[in-house]
Amino acid sequence: MKKTFTFTLITALALCVSQVCQGQAKKTSNEANKLAREGAEAAKNQDWDKAVELLRKATALDHKYSDELAAVYQRRGYADASEQKYQDAITEYGEALKLTPQDVRIYEQRAAVEMKINDYDKALADYSEAIKLKPNEVRYYNYRAYIYELKNDLKNSMADTEKVLKANPNNQEAKARKQRIEQKLAATEPLLTPPPSARSAPKTSPEGKKKP
Repeated sequence: MKKTFTFTLITALALCVSQVCQGQAKKTSNEANKLAREGAEAAKNQDWDKAVELLRKATALDHKYSDELAAVYQRRGYADASEQKYQDAITEYGEALKLTPQDVRIYEQRAAVEMKINDYDKALADYSEAIKLKPNEVRYYNYRAYIYELKNDLKNSMADTEKVLKANPNNQEAKARKQRIEQKLAATEPLLTPPPSARSAPKTSPEGKKKP
C-alpha cells in the first residue's frame, strides 16, 4: 500500500511539473510572438534600431526568429549603404551572416559595398564564398574576374573569365576582359628573338697577313 501511494505521489508531481513547464513554454512562446510582431512593425516603418532590439529579444526567447532578425540587419545594411555609410553597412551585413551564414545574397551585397571603398581583398573573399554556396551562378565568376583584373592577377582573372564564357559564350563583358588580358599577357611575354641591338656584332675578318 505504501509503495502504491509513493508511486502515485511521484506520478502526480511529475504531471504537475510537466504542466508547469508547458505553461512556461507557452508563456515564453507568446512573449516571443508579441516581440516579433512589434519588431516586424518597426521594420515596416524603417525604425531599424527598434526592430533590431525587439527581434533580438524575440530570438533570445525563440531561435526561430533568427531569420527575421537577420533580414532586418540586412535591410538596415542596405539603408546604410544607400546613405554611403559603408562601414556601418558592412557591420550590419556581418551581423546578418552570423545568423544566416548560408544566405548568398548577403555575401553579394557586402562585396558590393566593399568594392565601393576599394577593399578588393574582402570583396574577393565574399564573392568566393558566394561561389561556394552557388557554384553555377555565372555573374559571381564575372565579378570575381573583374576584381582579379583590378589586382593585376591576370591568371586567376582569365580562369574565371573562361568559366563565364564557357557558360555564356556571348557575354560581352567577359569577351572584352579576355581580350584585354591577352593583350597584357602578350606585352609581358619575352620576345622569341632578341632585338637587333642585343645581338652580337658580326665578327670582322682578320687582317690579311702582310707580305714579307
